[in-house]
Parts: sequence; structure tokens; C-alpha cells
Amino acid sequence: MQTTPAKSASTLMVIIAFAVVYIVWGSTYFFLRVALTGFPPMLLGALRFLSAGALSLLWCVIRGEKAFELKTILNASVSGVLLLFVAMGTVIWSEQTLPSAMVAILVSAAPIWFVLLDYPKWGENMRSKWTITGLLIGFAGVILLFGEQILKAFNVAGVQTNIWGMAVLILGSMCWSGGSLYGKYKASGVSGMVNSTWQMLAAGLLFTIASFIHGEVQHINWAAIPQKAWLAMGYLIVFGSLAAFSAYVWLLQVRPATQVSTYAYVNPVIAVMLGVFFGHEDISLLQIGGLIIILGSVLIINLAKQYKQNKAKALAEAV
Repeated sequence: MQTTPAKSASTLMVIIAFAVVYIVWGSTYFFLRVALTGFPPMLLGALRFLSAGALSLLWCVIRGEKAFELKTILNASVSGVLLLFVAMGTVIWSEQTLPSAMVAILVSAAPIWFVLLDYPKWGENMRSKWTITGLLIGFAGVILLFGEQILKAFNVAGVQTNIWGMAVLILGSMCWSGGSLYGKYKASGVSGMVNSTWQMLAAGLLFTIASFIHGEVQHINWAAIPQKAWLAMGYLIVFGSLAAFSAYVWLLQVRPATQVSTYAYVNPVIAVMLGVFFGHEDISLLQIGGLIIILGSVLIINLAKQYKQNKAKALAEAV
């Protein structure tokens, strides 16, 4: 697997893209929860990604983008299945039983998987004591979250379902990191918008098939879906997918993957705030502690990388 050199981009565009990913994605956990009050999970994913993908494809055609190259479609479809159908599918499924705040906390461990799955960077990452320290601390945070649920399982009915939901989220988080890295290294030179378009369409197609298999489409009562669920769906399509996901895919092409993964610093904090203040969700001090530990591990990993990059740059300039 060969790395793809980062493309040049203006500082302003990078800042705007990071702001969109940081803020909008943090809010999508809450709006997913709202949308699930009216839509079954697989149909929700199908409507969200097919709608966003179709609008994005139309925009690409209007702009004259090279949107129909087979290699681009195939590579984007693979990463889209991992990113959106598997990883985002686990988020949608888990939010049926887990508070959106807890879902966001577990997903915040994604940067840990970025380090472990980024095989071309193993030589660099695994020689760093700070990276290893960050990984160990991060796993401790995840274990802390699981530990609380396991202890509750002996006394509280229904908590076993929560544990399965958390386990599925960890798998989804790994697939998110793997799909992101695949998309980064297999980038075919087209724009981030074209890549994200086919990623969304591929995921939307699989969500549609899954929705029919589960009988969701055949049995849904469209008239009974509340207005707030429709509004939440509109937010997820326009802001969560068209704006934030496209910005994320573009950032992977112009910035290092570990730097892009810093969205995990902000997303859980916003998700927890929205879930607690607007969704009236309960979150324990132990879960807050797990969040702090996970985010601390991500910070250690990325600060270590930034320090090493700055040191190498300084040495190059000195020469």
C-alpha cells in the first residue's frame, strides 16, 4: 500500500472544513436519536445517504467533475461501505438502546484505531513511547466504560443489551478508521466531493437492501412519522452528510489522517451537552471519566506526532 501525498489547500478552507466536522458531527448523534423516533434504523440510513448522495452527484455533474470513472467508483464504494454502512450503521443501531452521549463517547476512540490500523505508519508510530502510552490510556478509558455496564448487568435488567451495543460500536469504530485510511491511500486524484458522493450512494444502496430484508419499507406508516423526525432527517442529510462528511473526506486528502481524527476531541463533548441538556439523557461521573481518559489518550498521541513533525521540520530548515 503506497501513501498518497497530501494535496495543497488554503489555510482558510482547512479551518472551515475542520469547524464543520467538529461542530456538525458532534450534533448528529443527538439528531440521529430524534430521527429514530419516526424512522426504523435501516430505512433511516437509506433515506439519508441516498438523498445526500443523489444531491451531491447532481452538484458534481453541474460542476463538470469526473464523477463516473470506474476506478473512482469502486474505491469510493469500498470505503463508503466501511465508513457509512458498517460504522455509521452500528451508530444508528446502537442509538436504539444507548443514550447518544454514550455512543459519542465510545466512537471517540476512533483515533486509537487510526494508529493501530495505519500499517504504512507502523514503523513511525510503534517506536514512539508517547503513542504507545496514549494507546494504553485510551484502552483503559474504553474498559472503564465497559466495566460500569458489566457491573450493572448483574443488577439491572436490560443492561446486557447495552453491553452488546457498546461492543458493536467498538467494531464500527474500527471499520470507520479502516475505511478512512483505505479512502486516503486509494484516492484516485478526484475531488473529495466525488469520493464522498459514491461513498454515500454505495452505503445508501446497502441500507436500502437491508431495509427491505428487515421489512421496514413494507410496514412503515409514513403518515405516523412525527414532524421532528422529518426535520432531524433533513438536518442529517444537509449538514451531517452533504456538509460534514464531504468536508471530512476532503480533509483526509489534504491533511494527515491522525490530524483529521482530532474531530474526536470535540464531537463527544458537543454530543454529551446536547444529549444531557436537550435529550434529558443521564450520564454518570464514571462515563464522564471514561470520556476524559479517551480524549486525553488521543491528545497524547497527536501531540507526540505534532512534536515529532515540528522537530523534523526544524532540522530540515537548519540544514
